[in-house]
This record gives sequence, structure tokens and C-alpha cells, in this order.
Amino acid sequence: MDIFFLVLGFLLMLVGILGSFLPILPGPPLSWVGLLLLYLTTAVPDNWWLLGITLTIALTVTVLDYVIPAAGTKKFGGSRAGIWGSIIGLLVAIFFPILGPFGIIVWPFVGALVGELTNKSDNKTALKAAFGSFIGFLTGTFLKFLITVIYLGLFTWKAIEYSAEIFSFTKSNHSVFSSIGFLGEVSISSS
Repeated sequence: MDIFFLVLGFLLMLVGILGSFLPILPGPPLSWVGLLLLYLTTAVPDNWWLLGITLTIALTVTVLDYVIPAAGTKKFGGSRAGIWGSIIGLLVAIFFPILGPFGIIVWPFVGALVGELTNKSDNKTALKAAFGSFIGFLTGTFLKFLITVIYLGLFTWKAIEYSAEIFSFTKSNHSVFSSIGFLGEVSISSS
């Protein structure tokens, strides 16, 4: 069961990192669940303080992800159309990587600009608002990415530290048999 929790937790870590870029997936909470699964193994000792602090951070960053782009947009005079434009631009960058790694920066800005141009009549105001929307979006994405990578680092560190216990098959079988009373009661008769 420990190996199952380890593999599932690692997959959630990877999905959490993807979720820091994809607006559909809640990246930090998914990464936190992956961390929780590692601590639910019998090999890794419980650390409820660490889990509580990391949960608080994951939830705070998730809430801030909704607040920061709106604040950036309002500060620069933008609208919801700019925020949605930057999200659509990000999806274009992910699913159609035309500009390679630079697309993750260029397309959200282009999307925010197009969104603001559909909402504003003045090009200068639309450009300024698109920049604010884009900066807010990048700040939220960077925070989510940073937290999910830190959680992956914690996960990897603990998985390596307790790898001998996680991959020890005889220890887990011994504890299962001894806890239900089988160990020592089995005798082999030679008749």
C-alpha cells in the first residue's frame, strides 16, 4: 500500500505542477494531497504540523490566485475581459506551442490585449489594462508554480529519506502477520 500511496502522491505532485499553469486544475491543493499521501504511508512518520502549515499555504495561494489578477487588472484599469483573454492566451500557449517556451509569456499577454481591446475603445488604455491583467496573471501563476515545486521537493526529500522503509516488503508483511497473531503460531509438523 505504501508504494501505491507513493506513486499516486507523485502523480498528484506532477498534476499539481501542471495545475499551476492550467486554470482548471487547483495546483497547490493537488500537490498538497500528494504530500499527504506520502505521510499516510506506514514508512514516513506523521508530521501534522508540516501538513497543517503546507495546507494553509496551499489554500492561501489558491485564494490569492483569484485575488491577484483582479487586483493587477484594477490597478491598471483593466476588466474581466482582460483576465479571460490572458487565460485563453495561456491555453493557446499550452495546446498550440507555436512560440515554444516563450509562448507561455507572449500568448497570455496577447490574449489580455485582445480581451481589453474588445472591452475598451482607446488602444493606449487597452494596452495598459492588458499589461496589468498580464502581470497579475503571471504573479498568481508564479506563486502556484513555486509552491508546487517546493512541495515536490519536500515529497522527493522524504521519499528518498524513507525509501528503505517504503520499499521494504518483509517489514510490512511481518507487521501485518504479527498484528493479527499469526507470527509464532504457525508450526510445521514433520510427520
